[in-house]
Amino acid sequence: MTFDLKRRLAAEALGTALLVATVVGSGIMSDRLSEDVAVSLLGNTIPAGAILVVLISILGPISGAHFNPAVTMVFAARREIEPSEAVLYVLTQIAGGTAGTLIAHAMFDLQLFQVSETVRTGTGQWIAEAVATFGLVLTILTGLRFRADAIPWLVGLYITAAYWFTASTSFANPAVAIARALSNTFSGIRPTDVPGFIVAEVLGALVAAAVVGWMFAERSAANFPITVKGTE
Repeated sequence: MTFDLKRRLAAEALGTALLVATVVGSGIMSDRLSEDVAVSLLGNTIPAGAILVVLISILGPISGAHFNPAVTMVFAARREIEPSEAVLYVLTQIAGGTAGTLIAHAMFDLQLFQVSETVRTGTGQWIAEAVATFGLVLTILTGLRFRADAIPWLVGLYITAAYWFTASTSFANPAVAIARALSNTFSGIRPTDVPGFIVAEVLGALVAAAVVGWMFAERSAANFPITVKGTE
């Protein structure tokens, strides 16, 4: 079944909003329930991975469940989505992510409009974001090739792991980074630190696309043995 652009954009907005609301909301809840940073991070990690499984499962058939400008950029580069539609996807994801932050604040009776003061910058953080996004795009593209039916679980489990093995706790998503800059809570990031994250995420996504493209390339004729008719 093919859905028109309006419905696909609605799915992207809804999915990104629920993703960010989960990330920000679970961060607020975890921070309130525990003063132990490790426990709070665990309380933030499990909901994020779980909601990705749900959202990709229910909205993937409609829009492809990108919820991420870096993912949309890769699919546009692979000519699997029209450039004009990709631009609308990205704008919709950013708008949906922003709405998700506001929803999380409203649920916890916080000031709706905030600016984060959490410092997330430096070489280690940028490398972490490049690695996190590289792994995400690698998971998506290889998963689509070999286990398309398992994509929701593959992405959810990857992000769950990446929360813990990356120094940045794996934003891996420019729309999410922008949305989290608007929340001065456990999940926040200073607005001035967002551009560095976005550059790292884009680079990580492009490298992953290039690596997968190379791995999946058809073998050239030069790699096949040449036989002469009658001598096989």
